[in-house]
Amino acid sequence: MATLVQLNDNKSEKVKYSYSNYPFSISKCLLSHYPNFMAPNHWHDDIELIAVTSGKMKYNVNGEILLVQEGEGIVINSGQMHFGFSDTKSECEFVCVLIHPTTLCPTPYFEQDFVQSFIANEKAPFVFLDPHSTWQLSIYKQILAIFQDRTKTIAPLTIMAHFYNIWGSLFENMPTNTGNKAQQNNNLIIVRSMVEFIQKNYKERITLAQIANSGSVGQSKCCKLFATFFSQSPIAYLNHYRLNKSIDLLQTTDMPIIEISLSVGFSNASYYTETFRKWMNISPREYRKKHLNITEFNSIDLT
Repeated sequence: MATLVQLNDNKSEKVKYSYSNYPFSISKCLLSHYPNFMAPNHWHDDIELIAVTSGKMKYNVNGEILLVQEGEGIVINSGQMHFGFSDTKSECEFVCVLIHPTTLCPTPYFEQDFVQSFIANEKAPFVFLDPHSTWQLSIYKQILAIFQDRTKTIAPLTIMAHFYNIWGSLFENMPTNTGNKAQQNNNLIIVRSMVEFIQKNYKERITLAQIANSGSVGQSKCCKLFATFFSQSPIAYLNHYRLNKSIDLLQTTDMPIIEISLSVGFSNASYYTETFRKWMNISPREYRKKHLNITEFNSIDLT
């Protein structure tokens, strides 16, 4: 079954926490569970901790692409645009932990002295976890420990103990924030504006000119920014966003294919089916049938 990332209107991820009273999300994922081995590009206020346990994937953070392999990981700072993918459709298993930075703030002084300075550090949008580095290897192991401890009765306590240790290592080793990344930050703001426009208007007919105008840039710069941040054109990004929306409808409704195609912004069902097949290597109808079979099997009472 496809894994869908739900997004807010500002393109930040709607994080579904694993505990009702604590802002933690802890899971083990397969890259193949995402459509076309690619998660949607998104951002959130939470700190994201990734530990690859088998295989490999590429990880795009603000347009910078890293290869993350078994035994390696990455920490994504708050507010960064990011997504994992495999252009060769290679499988990757990884532990993903999301923790909101407010959990580190028992007093305003903690937030001021130890949290905001790291979150606002323009030189630390992410930290790659190299197993040859002692402190980075320690963070990788503690991400795995968080996953192992998630079902304990005292899980919130042990998770926070690990997270405080991780944060201490990050804080001690964070780069000095003396560089000037104003242009990169400005581009990130522009990109967020354009993808927010796409998300709000994907059901309508959208042109390249409209996407560019939403970011107050020319069409050439618009295309360049999408290539940098998403490795695809603005129109391709729009179509992929529409496809992800259609997958949700295929999984959760009995709407006819033609109705789904029109409701997510495709001009006709034929073009939608053609685009869907190119992206998913299966037709919408076949995808729905496969998903329904999985759902029915999972609902059988085996007791």
